[in-house]
Amino acid sequence: MLVAGLMSGTSVDGIDVAVVEIRGLGWGTQIRLRAFRSVPYPPEVRRRILEMASGISVSASEISQMNFLLGDLFARACQAVCRRAGIPLEQLSLIGSHGQTIYHQNQPTRFCRQQVRSTLQIGEPAVIAERTGLTTVADFRPADIAAGGQGAPLVPFFDYLMYRHPQRGRVVLNIGGIANLTAIPAGGTPEDVIAFDTGPGNMLLDALATRATKGRSAYDPQGRLAEQGKISEPAVRRLLRQKYFHLPPPKTAGREQFGQQYLERYFMHNVGFVRQEISNALATATAFTAETIACAIGDFVLPKFPIEECLVSGGGLKNRFLMAQLNQRIQEQAQKRKNPGIRILSSDSTGIPSDAKEAVAFAVLAYHTYHQQPSNLCAATGARRPVLLGKIAYGKV
Repeated sequence: MLVAGLMSGTSVDGIDVAVVEIRGLGWGTQIRLRAFRSVPYPPEVRRRILEMASGISVSASEISQMNFLLGDLFARACQAVCRRAGIPLEQLSLIGSHGQTIYHQNQPTRFCRQQVRSTLQIGEPAVIAERTGLTTVADFRPADIAAGGQGAPLVPFFDYLMYRHPQRGRVVLNIGGIANLTAIPAGGTPEDVIAFDTGPGNMLLDALATRATKGRSAYDPQGRLAEQGKISEPAVRRLLRQKYFHLPPPKTAGREQFGQQYLERYFMHNVGFVRQEISNALATATAFTAETIACAIGDFVLPKFPIEECLVSGGGLKNRFLMAQLNQRIQEQAQKRKNPGIRILSSDSTGIPSDAKEAVAFAVLAYHTYHQQPSNLCAATGARRPVLLGKIAYGKV
């Protein structure tokens, strides 16, 4: 079956489209990537999405309008990537669309005198199905939350499928807007997997790079701006005391915890627009991001089982300064826990381009939903039971 996976993450860089050939089911599933491309959002759309996800008050009409607009943009992105790859759209059997998260509250909060947990991803699947004529599976997270889980992370199902190894313990790390990891012991079962969001990934770095360049760049290419700054290790240690980093998994994070308010409070309140001060803040934020990942491995993975390899994907992989900080700090944690050195590798080395991994994952999740197979890992999300993920909008019949 040929399936397109569509993904847009917390960085809101654009719509990733992966066309994947999939055979088999469960842990015997086999995949082959046929095409991949990322389609940028129009600048005005990206700006409005970031505003919606930042926690500011937004009208229901705006959310409704954006939901349908994104459905159209997702459909167009899928059509464009298939056209560029020379794959006729009618050869596809299915689309799996993660959508765009604008709200994720995985812990119960008081609402109308009730305790409620909720999540909201937009990018209307009925629009995608109508524009493409293809059955579309979307809105994957609510079923897991309904079953008592946190609705995330969902990619560990794919991580275990693709990256488990009989002799090597592995951490599969994705550094997007939020950083998340899946830890798989050598020869481990799905029940042995540890998976959670470690905290901020590129989210703080992108915002500071935007400030440093006065909007000319939305990220820090290869970490060059951060390299010019000075890391404040006392600030890194102080920020690490925050509650989230000491909570045991399963746990998830997003802009609700590490968005604009967090950035303003801990990094921007004394920065202004002085270039060197912003570079210092960016260097410190980069070190902080690396340290949160390293400590997550040291505190919650290495006490359970040894790790030989860390396979990295996501935009953070392209940040040379971040990767250098990450390698240094992970080796320090390994030494502290008497674990042999951990090799840091790109997930490209396993045959799937790091940029494509999450789009491929949602193609695989949609494929399993279409075949009525659960695809949440309860060990990762905390759900009471495995569930079918997503909602189906049927294509042309």
